[in-house]
Amino acid sequence: MLGTILGSVALGISLVALVMAITLVRSLGARDPLAVPRMWRRVLMVRSTIPGNSGRFTADSPDKPSIAFIANPTKEGVQEMHERALRACSIRYLPQPMWFHTTEEDPGYGMARDAIAAGADVVVAVGGDGTVRAVAEACAGTSATMGILPLGTGNLFARNLDFPVGDTPALLRAVLDGDDLTVDVGYLDIERAFSGHGEDGRYLFLVMAGAGMDAEMVASTNPTLKRRLGWLAYFFAALRHLHDKRMTASVSIDGAEPIQNEMRTVLVANAGRLPGGLQLIPDASITDGQLDIATLDARAGIVGWTDLFGSVIAQGAGIKQSELLRAWRVSRIDHARGEKVEIDMDAPYRVQVDGESLGRAKRVTAFVEHGALTVRVPIDETRGAREPKGAQEAKEFIDAVDATTGDR
Repeated sequence: MLGTILGSVALGISLVALVMAITLVRSLGARDPLAVPRMWRRVLMVRSTIPGNSGRFTADSPDKPSIAFIANPTKEGVQEMHERALRACSIRYLPQPMWFHTTEEDPGYGMARDAIAAGADVVVAVGGDGTVRAVAEACAGTSATMGILPLGTGNLFARNLDFPVGDTPALLRAVLDGDDLTVDVGYLDIERAFSGHGEDGRYLFLVMAGAGMDAEMVASTNPTLKRRLGWLAYFFAALRHLHDKRMTASVSIDGAEPIQNEMRTVLVANAGRLPGGLQLIPDASITDGQLDIATLDARAGIVGWTDLFGSVIAQGAGIKQSELLRAWRVSRIDHARGEKVEIDMDAPYRVQVDGESLGRAKRVTAFVEHGALTVRVPIDETRGAREPKGAQEAKEFIDAVDATTGDR
């Protein structure tokens, strides 16, 4: 009898302790989700009390920047990035940031404009190149700084700025503690041949715009394959267009006499790095106030394409080829540079900007706005780290928490 009573008391105490532990963990997880492992958050159905979309900053402090995050909810890892970003702001005693989700109707431009109007000092694009372009369009020409937390497959702009793609703690440190870099912005004006091809318009690009095979490759890339293989999906799409007809186009740079030639594609670049680390235009600079124009051509079927790929690898390695050798090759890469380029094509060809297909056009005009955008980038160690506000102990604490966050 006594044993039954003692066992019942022990069971009751255990149940009370279990309930208290669950309540404590749920409370802790609601206030700080990353303090509880993801598995236990699911088992215990922990719901964060951290606000989602917020239209106001809280705990406003005049000496600390206000941050707004513009996130693409379709990207994998957005919720975890949300929790980490809010925690990173909290441990730095920054004002409660705003957090917006993009929609199909608005990929981020409207939200970013609203955030700037509300007083955001830094507007962070959380997503792929499309989200980055939309936020950049809103921030260009304003006093707001753009930050980037890349979650897409290409992340061309982030890679050209040497962001530590895939390292979330390092990306958050870049956004919140990094340096500000003033960069150029490119614009592409499109003139359609027929109304059925879409509307004329102006489109911002940060890395590269093009017409011809590269745009065909972008348009035909399988979305499912892109999610699974990343930038390699573009390679398989390119194989489908190796035997496409060459385009004839005339190119005029800074108002000079147009030069007409046959080519596979024509590119206008603000930066020169492609997915996979390929340096298509090694001399392109995102801060020089110039656009780099490249025309690519390949003849003799697979032999010409192999030769062209070899040329890209060679110039990325800094190997220069003489004009005599180039005259005998079955592929060509010709470069020029200017502030404005006008391209007239013999027929409507597909056009793209930063990996987004824009349909077909007969004529395009590209120009650059020098220093139009300020971007928050990782600290340049050669200039010395910019110490965050506070003592060295605070910096060490932040780094320790960021490192712990990255392990979860």
